[in-house]
Amino acid sequence: MVNRSLFYGEGLFETILYRGRTPKLLRHYRRLSESAKYFHIPCPDYETFCIKIEEKTKGRKDLYVKVCLLSYGKPRYYEIPHEYKLKVFVYRYKPKLQPASVCISHFLRHSSDPIIRHKTLNYLFNITVKRHAMQMGYFDGLILNERGHITECSSANLLIVKKGNIYTPHRNSGLLFGTTLQSLMEKVKVEEAELTLKDLFDADHIFLTNSLIGVLPVITVEDKTLRIDQDLAKYLQVIVQEENSE
Repeated sequence: MVNRSLFYGEGLFETILYRGRTPKLLRHYRRLSESAKYFHIPCPDYETFCIKIEEKTKGRKDLYVKVCLLSYGKPRYYEIPHEYKLKVFVYRYKPKLQPASVCISHFLRHSSDPIIRHKTLNYLFNITVKRHAMQMGYFDGLILNERGHITECSSANLLIVKKGNIYTPHRNSGLLFGTTLQSLMEKVKVEEAELTLKDLFDADHIFLTNSLIGVLPVITVEDKTLRIDQDLAKYLQVIVQEENSE
């Protein structure tokens, strides 16, 4: 039996702002278990998932927790895994408070790729996008698909505000539909749309969303400077925080 996550990147992970057994934690688990089912990776039940995290956090909260679901099985790449290990890593949470500057990544993604819809341990594409953006002095890079539609950043979803309406790239454009974005869309009117660079540069406001940053305003896209709607940012952040409270 071999570690197929090490051999082939066959594994999953969740990045969590841990505040106990909150509705947001359950949302993370559901995504993990649904992806595990898709890839035929054995997965623990929710109670085991929570206990493993609690063993590592030891009663502490407001932590950055990474949960990795590793697959084990026969060494041939096409075999179905038959065992798993759940690894939990705990770090001090350092919130990002400054608005973000982003660039347009040179690296494209194909909308038909089934892997990008899951949070897999095969993360090299995302790493490459992030490193390249940081080397140019940006917080992250916006990824386009083969049709020129906006998808997401390397580790965050995107909200575009235009004439009072909030849009996010359509999931069929090829992206990981984040737990924070899901939470917001259940409480705020957000329209999924096939968004282009024109939509991006015509935007009144832009926000990035993920579990650690919550809702982060974007101050610049390449050479374009954006106005920050502080009231909207706070409103969206409160919605995110409410779901991640016991």
